[in-house]
Amino acid sequence: MHNKPIDVDTRTFIRFWLVILALGLVALFVWKALSGLIIVGIALFLAIAIQPLATRIKRLTKRENSSFASVIAYVSIIFLIAIILAVVAPVVVNETVRFVQQLPATFQNTLGGWDGINAFGQTIGIDNLQNEILSALQSFSSAFVNNISNFLVSGIGALAQIVTNVILVLVLTLLFCLEGPELIQKFWHILEGKRKNSYIRAYQRLAERLSSVISTYISKQVTVAFLDGCVVTLAVFVLAIICGFSVGLAIPMGLIALVLYLIPMFGPIISCILISLLLFFSSPVAAIIFLIFYIIYAQIENNLIGPKLQGNALNLPTSLILVAIVLGMYMFGLIGAIIAIPIAGCIKVVFEEYPNLREAHD
Repeated sequence: MHNKPIDVDTRTFIRFWLVILALGLVALFVWKALSGLIIVGIALFLAIAIQPLATRIKRLTKRENSSFASVIAYVSIIFLIAIILAVVAPVVVNETVRFVQQLPATFQNTLGGWDGINAFGQTIGIDNLQNEILSALQSFSSAFVNNISNFLVSGIGALAQIVTNVILVLVLTLLFCLEGPELIQKFWHILEGKRKNSYIRAYQRLAERLSSVISTYISKQVTVAFLDGCVVTLAVFVLAIICGFSVGLAIPMGLIALVLYLIPMFGPIISCILISLLLFFSSPVAAIIFLIFYIIYAQIENNLIGPKLQGNALNLPTSLILVAIVLGMYMFGLIGAIIAIPIAGCIKVVFEEYPNLREAHD
């Protein structure tokens, strides 16, 4: 067999390398602007999630101007978040301080003080377990003090970066809520003058389905989270009456459960551990009872209540949901875990609409 030479004209050769260069420049831009793109993406995600509430406010107020409804929805959510932080933060701090103050008495009553620790150490072959523990704590404190300056510098820098990012997200979200619908209409209007109607309708349908996936998931997730918070509030209230600690913990614990439930799959686990730990500071018996109760309730919620309220809105298999959460969490942290499921739902919609897009192109 003879190898036949492949002739490539100059134009094709130049186009090939221009495409490679363009892909390289796009990849470089994404790499350099990744943090900014994440902030813009989060703001866009939040703006889409707020739209169902803005639509309901617009219907209730019967105003034609959608900007007014968007601002009211945005301010309402910010106000709600501020209230949750104002209620939860002092309770967590006070319970932690109270636990630290009562720690010596708790240590003496539950473990028998250092005599009980040393007795336990002798049973496992350690003559003086007290000295071993104190030496380990002293080594840890010395290392912490030596590195305290580095911790403070890095902590202040990280805090400043977080505050800056939060402000940018809040501002961009508000701008997207106000200007987003008008910009989208202008965008489709421009395309209508350059493409055939079937082409535009196909992409409009795709955009509407993507927006619907995000808004539907958020609304259903918030509904189930609200129910979870109410159940936890009632459970802690009953335990407070039975075990004799402050009933004022009920609402903050419910708010903690509500907020953490918004983290898919792992949120209820974190909520259960955190609330049980905070209750342990007041009553170990109440903490154990709540832990058992919440594990049972979580099974009922995950298998009966959640699917009934959410109606399998995204229709995604559990394995795909778990993969999406793990990838989102390791790529973008907590925010990635929260937005992973709706993003997976959007990818599913793109695959479903791909045949229609191809047909519109043809």
